[in-house]
Amino acid sequence: MGIKKYYATRDNTITNALKESLNASGNLANMGGADILEVFSIYGQASGSAEGYSSELSRVLIQFDVGQVKKDREDGLIPLSGTTDLKFYLNMYNARHSETLPEDFKLTISAVSRSWTEGTGLDMHNYKDLDPSGSNWLSSSKSVTWTRAGGDYHQWPTTDAYFKLGTEDLSCDVTHFVEQWIKGDVPASNSGRINYGFGIRLTSSMEAYYSSSVSLGFNAMADNKGRLHNLTGSKRSYYTKKFFSRSSEYFFKRPALEARWDSRITDDRGSFYKSSPMV
Repeated sequence: MGIKKYYATRDNTITNALKESLNASGNLANMGGADILEVFSIYGQASGSAEGYSSELSRVLIQFDVGQVKKDREDGLIPLSGTTDLKFYLNMYNARHSETLPEDFKLTISAVSRSWTEGTGLDMHNYKDLDPSGSNWLSSSKSVTWTRAGGDYHQWPTTDAYFKLGTEDLSCDVTHFVEQWIKGDVPASNSGRINYGFGIRLTSSMEAYYSSSVSLGFNAMADNKGRLHNLTGSKRSYYTKKFFSRSSEYFFKRPALEARWDSRITDDRGSFYKSSPMV
């Protein structure tokens, strides 16, 4: 089997989690320089008579250089689309930790629909790094807010990854995403899109329940504190799934986009038979 790996060019964790005091949100925090990526949902850590139970979420943004993938295809380093069983896989590697680990959950992988910046923040505990140039729960980059808090995503394609024990690595077929990005922006046929990377989050039924007066859309509208209106959400917590990021010291644990194809060279030796003109 032929395999070629491409490593992430940017990644970040964005969250609306409450800070230690439980009175303020970390929705402006940036974690683009951290060596860990984190996905979680926390329901009901705080409550109030006016706002009900709290909803805290964390999501991952990650992007790869699909331009290099396209160049390698043109140079013959990987096969052309449709000529082999070429597939692309998103691989992310579990980071062990001492905190609670969720079990029996799904992560949804979607295509981000807006440009975003990585940032240099490191603080994943107190959410004190407020890099104004980096993406966070409310903004995709400096002075540019997401259309909806928590990131903007295309409805299609999406795919889910299931984790039974919670300790598993992520390895998911993302061929449809990559092929669209290689084609680029082709609005007339809707067959191509600009590459803004992947967004990774718990499925909507597993992200925390929260009722807001703001109407619900596909990306889930948010209130003025960045809490997502989600009437189909869960009233239990999924805390916390961690992956190594692109800046991890463990090189082979860094996220990778992996091209796989059947590179065997075959012949007809299995079809040989004995023949004689005398028979």
